[in-house]
Amino acid sequence: MKVPFTLGVVGHFGLAVRSPKRSAKWFARALGLKKQFEFEGGIAIGNDNVTIALQKGKPAPRTFGHMSFHLPSMAALKKALAHLQKQRIDLEDPGDEIGPEGPGSPHMGLWFHDLDGYRWELSVQGKR
Repeated sequence: MKVPFTLGVVGHFGLAVRSPKRSAKWFARALGLKKQFEFEGGIAIGNDNVTIALQKGKPAPRTFGHMSFHLPSMAALKKALAHLQKQRIDLEDPGDEIGPEGPGSPHMGLWFHDLDGYRWELSVQGKR
């Protein structure tokens, strides 16, 4: 079946976190996201590409899998890695952080966790 529309960039999505204020500070420090507005029980953070609504609740990182954000180049990915290391972000694969997204994948990425255990990825598409 042909769908009569094409999805655009991610508008926003919500996450349950223990402390929206603490998480907002973490996302600002780790990813440069800025507070956009507050709402009852939470804070929205983001940039021109995405908004994340951080709502006070019980985190459920096992139900989330992970979220990937694309970077424009391997140079940007390496700069991101250096920044995350400097900020002491919980990186996966210490010492070998950048690698293929999966076996045989042409896409390269690095993975890390936030304060509530959600898994995040920064990746470069087709840049092996």
